[in-house]
Amino acid sequence: MGQFMLTSAQCRAARALVDWSREKLSEQSKVSHRSIVDFERGAREPRLLTKEALVRALDAAGVEFIPENGGGAGVRLRKSRPTAPHLPDGEAGIIENNEM
Repeated sequence: MGQFMLTSAQCRAARALVDWSREKLSEQSKVSHRSIVDFERGAREPRLLTKEALVRALDAAGVEFIPENGGGAGVRLRKSRPTAPHLPDGEAGIIENNEM
């Protein structure tokens, strides 16, 4: 994880991006619901291992964390890779275009 430190605001924003409740984050990260509530409202600072578990779960859901870099820490959804169009069975698409 390097120097990156998850903030409570990033955690709340990341959950909102993927439309996860605190319960869902708890299930996915294996972090107690109470720990997430306390962290997000600023009542308690979790251990590094706890923050890492939260980041792993949210990262797997498609959240990209932006560290403090002069513009403020933040989150965004990772760009999804373009998917190949689905072709019906027996159909083929263009594989290569050799026009010069």
